[in-house]
Amino acid sequence: MSEVKKKKKHIGLIIALVVLAVIVIVAVGIYFWLSKTFFVTHPELKGEPEVGKWYRVTPETAKSSNGKEWHGILRKGSENKLVVYFFGGGVSITEETSKGGKEFYAEDMTGQDYVATWGIGSNDAANPFKDWSFLVIPYASGDFHSGTGEYRYTEGGKEKVIYHQGYTNYSAFIEKTKQYVGNPDTLLVTGFSAGGFATSLLADDVIGRFPSATNVTVCVDSSLLLYDGWHETAQNLWKSPSEITERLTSNNIVLDSLTALHNKRGDSVKILFDCSVRDDTLMQYQAYIREGKMSKTKANGDLFQKDLKAMVEGLQANIEDVGIYIWEYAMDKDTKNTQHTILSSQVFEKLNGEKSVADWITDAINGNVQTYGLELLDKQY
Repeated sequence: MSEVKKKKKHIGLIIALVVLAVIVIVAVGIYFWLSKTFFVTHPELKGEPEVGKWYRVTPETAKSSNGKEWHGILRKGSENKLVVYFFGGGVSITEETSKGGKEFYAEDMTGQDYVATWGIGSNDAANPFKDWSFLVIPYASGDFHSGTGEYRYTEGGKEKVIYHQGYTNYSAFIEKTKQYVGNPDTLLVTGFSAGGFATSLLADDVIGRFPSATNVTVCVDSSLLLYDGWHETAQNLWKSPSEITERLTSNNIVLDSLTALHNKRGDSVKILFDCSVRDDTLMQYQAYIREGKMSKTKANGDLFQKDLKAMVEGLQANIEDVGIYIWEYAMDKDTKNTQHTILSSQVFEKLNGEKSVADWITDAINGNVQTYGLELLDKQY
């Protein structure tokens, strides 16, 4: 072999080794990042929880929609105050969407432990809830945490089962963990996306489980979908408890539920609703309901903005002193559509140049319920 060929071969080997080394370094970096984020799993609670530490609590009967393990997440705080926090992750509204699985909703617990430590659950010095106890209800049931049912069907000659058992999971978790949070005097029931829908559906149930709380606030984050079949879906597909389904009389599941909560509890419960003005995720699900296909366009953003304005007007008409926070963040330069949910992300940012969502919620808890951002509903994008 000539010296030139030997030299080229030697250089090629060096380059290959460098490339391999870079790949290994990147892979190790990705693995390290994932191990500190989406692969995080909190330890299973054994004995008494330490203040400020996150734990996994796994009820024996609980399961995700695909039959895998489901668990809730607990953090005991140093204050006699409690957040019951519902996660989101899509929804199934028909047999078709149940079969569609992860195309429409989170099927299992993958990556959800870490989310509990973001935003409202973080240790950030600016977080007014950092010393509160948390009972976190992850989402893997496709039923807005409200189902008790099983959807069975046959595919390829085999029977398959989708477990829409969000209410069963939630109920078992709360009953197993409420002993660790004592008798809180202050209660915040909240959640984002599907968890915001759950907040509206289950707030009354949560309040009933913590009768010691005399200061109660309910906050729904980013939850608006109009669908004529909500009652039938909740009753027949999810098999939600009758006290939930009987409230659902219109195409607006959140408005129906929050109105019923106010009618029952009156001014003993402060009710809050926040939403991005052109929510780029909710509009896609709304497009599916309307047209049978997910779609994220400026036209769908225009429709969502119009629906959101009607939603806010309905809340204000039905619920005296309701608090509203409409915001815009991370706007797409082409569609003008905006970010979905805020509780687990930019909850401390002053989105409209006034109060952050965290400040707005804290003010309400302290008796000062305010409304921000209504001018965005009429803004031309």
